[in-house]
Amino acid sequence: MILPPSSRIDPTGSDTNTRRRLLRQMACFSMGLPLVHAKALPLLAEPMAQSERTAPHTQPAVPPAPTSLSPQDEQFLNDLEHCNFLYFWEQANPETGLVRDRCNIRSRETSVVSSIASTGFGLTAICIGEKRGFVNRSEARSRVIASLSFFWHKLPTHRGFFYHFANLNTGERIWDSEVSSVDTAILLCGILTCRQHFQDESISQLAHAIFDRVDWTWLSEDTSLLPQGWTPEFGFLPSKWDFYSELMMMYLLGLGSSSHPLDITAWSAWKRTVFEYDGLRYVGSFAPLFVHQYSQAWFDFRKKKDRYADYFENSVIATDVHRRFCLELNERFPDYSNALWGITASDSIRGYVIWGGPPAMGPIDGTIVPAASGGSLPFLPAETMRVLRTIHDHYPKAWSRYGFVDAFNPLQDWYDTDVIGIDTGITMLMAENARTGFVWDTFMKNPEAQRGMEIAGFKAYSQVASQDR
Repeated sequence: MILPPSSRIDPTGSDTNTRRRLLRQMACFSMGLPLVHAKALPLLAEPMAQSERTAPHTQPAVPPAPTSLSPQDEQFLNDLEHCNFLYFWEQANPETGLVRDRCNIRSRETSVVSSIASTGFGLTAICIGEKRGFVNRSEARSRVIASLSFFWHKLPTHRGFFYHFANLNTGERIWDSEVSSVDTAILLCGILTCRQHFQDESISQLAHAIFDRVDWTWLSEDTSLLPQGWTPEFGFLPSKWDFYSELMMMYLLGLGSSSHPLDITAWSAWKRTVFEYDGLRYVGSFAPLFVHQYSQAWFDFRKKKDRYADYFENSVIATDVHRRFCLELNERFPDYSNALWGITASDSIRGYVIWGGPPAMGPIDGTIVPAASGGSLPFLPAETMRVLRTIHDHYPKAWSRYGFVDAFNPLQDWYDTDVIGIDTGITMLMAENARTGFVWDTFMKNPEAQRGMEIAGFKAYSQVASQDR
């Protein structure tokens, strides 16, 4: 256990502020795009020389087959999860519970910037760590109670929603950051996971209080589409959560609220654009791979569907499509292969970038982002494990005390100096879900999660079959 050192806030906003600005730009860009199929999408991609384009496919791709983990995979993921856990245990202030947004693993970290999204992943990481024996129950329980008590009594909020970035030691708002709807949702998912895992009266009372304080009706007062945030200086941000993305967790939590619930119309308000690639069709967005991962770290969509889709199988297909997309970039970037692929929003040699595909978006340059495969472990276990093992075994500079660095580029011999909380978090949670389904099983015991999915119209396949008889 370590206390983070005090540090002066970087007035420039540094890389973290750049990340938020880029994410906002991406959201505004996607809002203005028409509903089109992927056959037209290359018009939005980076220019590619004719000689570099792959020949058209004559047969549709075969969807990926289910796979399982070997005992060797289990041991590898256990070691990875332990490293990930250390990030959330050591890079948090135990008095506030806030977790650093990122950490430089090559030098002494002095930043005081925490993010509530990293903190939400961190609370869930404590549950996994206690279950796995990485920390004893007494220490884990004490850390969670201290965290939730600080969130309830001291961490600034507006209508129950939290500011995106906060001072690690004081909780004060940093960089004029927004009250963030989706980042608050991530924090709430972590809080609800703790409530179910520990079954402790103090934790339960605090979790109830924090969740019930969130006023979803304020967020949706004039619209069924939720705004991405609010600031005291300018009010609601103009960008809304209107296309398929990590938004599902937020809408489902709002629907499941008993104190300030969203109207049922909110679930059908956002668009589910159908993409097609190599004969595979799926609901997607003009966005990086993480949009298929985040909600599914907590909400269990397996063998369930609403009136629109089976979102788990949809993410299986989307992940396989991304793998195929990377393989087709091999002529331009020869490091991409079946053993090394994966691009999602991350650090790069040029700073934080929003990149991915298909269609190709951002200045793709051969960089590998371990969280792309790590966050997709439950969807394609064999394929993603192959990537993670390749990185670990053949690129030692991409490994650190906290697991994988955020990104690296073998073609340019560039290795990130940082790990980022949300990328480390999605890797850890999805590794555990791929192994045991622990996060899904624990989180889905919450009545708010169950009620949200019921109101949204989710039914298990067995229910659908009986109704069709």
